[in-house]
Amino acid sequence: MRSRLMLWVPLALFAFFAGVAGYMLTQEKNQFVESAMIGQPLPEFALKPAFAGLPGAARSDLLGGKPRLLNIWASWCLPCIAEAPQLEALKAQGVEIVGIAIRDRPEDVANFLARYGNPYTRIGADDISEVQLAIGSSGVPETFVIDAAGVIRYQHIGDIREEHVPLLLAELEKAK
Repeated sequence: MRSRLMLWVPLALFAFFAGVAGYMLTQEKNQFVESAMIGQPLPEFALKPAFAGLPGAARSDLLGGKPRLLNIWASWCLPCIAEAPQLEALKAQGVEIVGIAIRDRPEDVANFLARYGNPYTRIGADDISEVQLAIGSSGVPETFVIDAAGVIRYQHIGDIREEHVPLLLAELEKAK
């Protein structure tokens, strides 16, 4: 009797796990990643220039006046190439964009900007990803809406596509 029961236990376990897996596959998936930094002030930072063509970036550069975009990017990042035209479009609409180049070399930053355009007013070099991690960014590219008080109001994960430009403009407007 006991040996017959032992034959059914693996089948019962398999059925249980198959049922759980089937149930999970039918549930709606939330692809939005909630950032713990939304509504939090930017941490203090002061980064050297990423290359000789623009000044570096500091928290103080994002304070006062109007909301700005803080774009985390790298010259070695393929999605950063894809978002370059949208950053140029945002710049053309009067959006001030501060960049932070992650683990990059000055000559690579300069070559990237010469090839794909330069929408930035300043670019800081985050050589060890210290600022990137402090603001809750987990990859490149990521873009943050920063209000005039230096508070993070919105986080866009991934490259900015054409359909995201109106959303970012609306988030900048809300951050006023």
